This record gives sequence, C-alpha cells and structure tokens, in this order.
Amino acid sequence: EMPGERWLSAADEHAGLFALAGAGLLAIDVLLPVPSSIVGTMLGARLGFLPGFVATFAGIMIGQVGAYAASRWLLRRRAGELPAAPTLLALFLSRPVPVLAEATALAAGAAQLSWRQFLLACGGGNVVYALALALNGAELVPGAPIGPGLLLPMLLPAAGWLVWQRSRRSTSNGG
Repeated sequence: EMPGERWLSAADEHAGLFALAGAGLLAIDVLLPVPSSIVGTMLGARLGFLPGFVATFAGIMIGQVGAYAASRWLLRRRAGELPAAPTLLALFLSRPVPVLAEATALAAGAAQLSWRQFLLACGGGNVVYALALALNGAELVPGAPIGPGLLLPMLLPAAGWLVWQRSRRSTSNGG
C-alpha cells in the first residue's frame, strides 16, 4: 500500500465531507490566500474526476459570485470613481491566476457588469479551470510519477497570466 492511499480513497464515508471542505476552501479564496490549483487537484485525486470537478467548480463559483455580488452592492454608488469594467476576455482568462481572478470579479461587480455577462465569462473560465484541475487530480494514481501531476497546478496560473498579458498587449496595440 502506498502512503496516503487510504486517505485518497474516493469511496469511504468521509468523501462528502472532503468535498464540502474543499469547496468551502475554494469559496473563501476571494478573502484568504488559498492555493486553489492545489485544492482542486486534490479534490480530483480524492473524489475522482466528476465529483472532483463538481466540488471544484461549485467552490470557485460560489466565491466568485459572492465577490461580484458584494462589490456590485457595496460599490454601486461609486461607479463614477471606479475604472472601467474588465473585458469578458480578461474575466475568462484570469480564472487560474491567483489574485487576478478575485480582482477581476470584484472589478466586474463594482463596474456593474451585467449578471449574464459575468456568469458566462467567469463560469466559462471556471469550467475550463475546474476540468483541468479535476482531471489532473484524477490522474494522480498510486505508483504514477508525482512530478507531472503536481506540475499542472503550478503551470496553469502562469500560463493564464501569460495569455492574459499577451491579449492585453494586442488590444492596447490595436490588433
């Protein structure tokens, strides 16, 4: 038996609590520095692909929607003093990038971006992010090389940031 194999069992009586705890951590990521890529990967590893995806997506969306709603309500009177709303592309691409994901959700709410636009852009980006994390975690099987499985949670935020920077440069250059 590999170390931690029993802990990673997806079928024991504590799997539901693990899913709730993981989703809860992801939901409070807008307030506290929670390593969402590692939590999402571990949810996929512990629960399997589909339950890990559902828990990861639910936690991320609850946190992002909460941040959007709070800033929309709390900052609604300051609309003239705030910068423009982030683009939908920025909302979509920022999902895996720590701090930027939360900041764009807060900025979207403060700028009164419509609920529909926010949910489509943020939700679409979170689907891709949660799918990648849960699949990565589900592929972390005992006996498999750990390096590649833990590389994705570290590279995904960096890749998201690089793509966002490139898209930002191309739109500011007019192309």
